[in-house]
Amino acid sequence: MNIQWYPGHMTRAKRKLEEQLKWVDIILELADARLPLSSRNPLLNQLLGTKQRLLLLNKSDLADKVRTEQWVTMLKKDGPVLAISSTTSIGIKNIVPLLEKLMTEKRERLAARGVRERPIRVMVVGIPNIGKSTLINQLTGGSQAKTGNKPGVTRGNQWVRIHDKVELLDTPGMLWPKFDDPEVGRKLAVTGAVRDEVFDQEELALWLLKWLKANYPQDLAGFYKLTAEEMTEAERSDENESESGFGLELIGRKRGCLISGGRIDTFKAAQIFLREFRSGKIAKVTMD
Repeated sequence: MNIQWYPGHMTRAKRKLEEQLKWVDIILELADARLPLSSRNPLLNQLLGTKQRLLLLNKSDLADKVRTEQWVTMLKKDGPVLAISSTTSIGIKNIVPLLEKLMTEKRERLAARGVRERPIRVMVVGIPNIGKSTLINQLTGGSQAKTGNKPGVTRGNQWVRIHDKVELLDTPGMLWPKFDDPEVGRKLAVTGAVRDEVFDQEELALWLLKWLKANYPQDLAGFYKLTAEEMTEAERSDENESESGFGLELIGRKRGCLISGGRIDTFKAAQIFLREFRSGKIAKVTMD
């Protein structure tokens, strides 16, 4: 199953990014720490070429800490990586020093040509709902003033002074044309990167429930106060399609999702379950 999702504004975002690359020194690429591979746009390697890049694994406060450390170590083989949280400020203070370090050689080349030192110009890129706006607010202290009549400002984007030595150009979130691997699409959907309308919410919630039972069973059982008998019954339901709704009925009972006749509103249960997962309440997870 290929999930096609590439609205017109994504095509425009891609074209705009290509146009504006010439104005920036360094790329800040945001990925989801819960999906350090699945949340990275594979088109970026082609689009960005040899531009210097700092990879930020955002939402690290929602991810499995041990797995995040392992991923940072692994990804550093290809370039600088930093685990951050744009909502809790984890790692934010380390961004500007890393940018200055990355800019050192270029500044030396510019100085040798007699070019006066100027602010580092960076561009933030990443898929939708990855936390770009929150990160910019963190870096600017909430003040997003334009810094002057520079390329990009008049075309819907803006340069923002985030430090006395750094200016930032924001870009819209951009997904890729299709998800060839349906599991990648589901991972992006359960973490909130894809609009809820793209997937059937109950089917998505059941897939996530099964994934959590396989990977974080203790966290799942602890959060919903599931007994050993309930967990066993839920495991049996995974193998019996006629009982496939059991998991959502169980969560619905725990959350009081009752409708007429004492039945469980499984759609409402699915929405609650996905919301609780996305907020990190159920477990701190890494899905890649």
